[in-house]
Amino acid sequence: MSVRSDKERVETVTASAPDDGAGRPAGSRAPAFIRRSPALHRTWRVIVFLAGLAVVGLGVVLLPLPGPGWVVILLGMGVWATEFVWAQRVLRWTRRKVAEAAHRAMDPKVRRRNLALTALVLVLIAAAAGWYLWRYGLAMPW
Repeated sequence: MSVRSDKERVETVTASAPDDGAGRPAGSRAPAFIRRSPALHRTWRVIVFLAGLAVVGLGVVLLPLPGPGWVVILLGMGVWATEFVWAQRVLRWTRRKVAEAAHRAMDPKVRRRNLALTALVLVLIAAAAGWYLWRYGLAMPW
């Protein structure tokens, strides 16, 4: 049985931790002096969780209101991902899905279809506006 120092144990755990997709080990990004103290690290995690919760909550409020709701929610997930592996996995999955959607949207057939649908909707809106102006004129109905 060999005895290891704390420094060796931390390096072993860090080296064996799965990476987050960017080449860094998954898990806490807290400074080393915080990770050394369990009580301080737990407090750090609670603070990070509450900060992420506040940002995600703001994003949820912005969803029905004018504002970048989804962007704010993803920023809150980014705050959580600095400390929690599950949030890192969710962000990695989200990045992958967004990249796939962007790749599909650049497909020439999909672009032609989207442009044709947009043109059709614009023609329908122009026809409806023209009919309204022909029928009622510029006078407002109230």
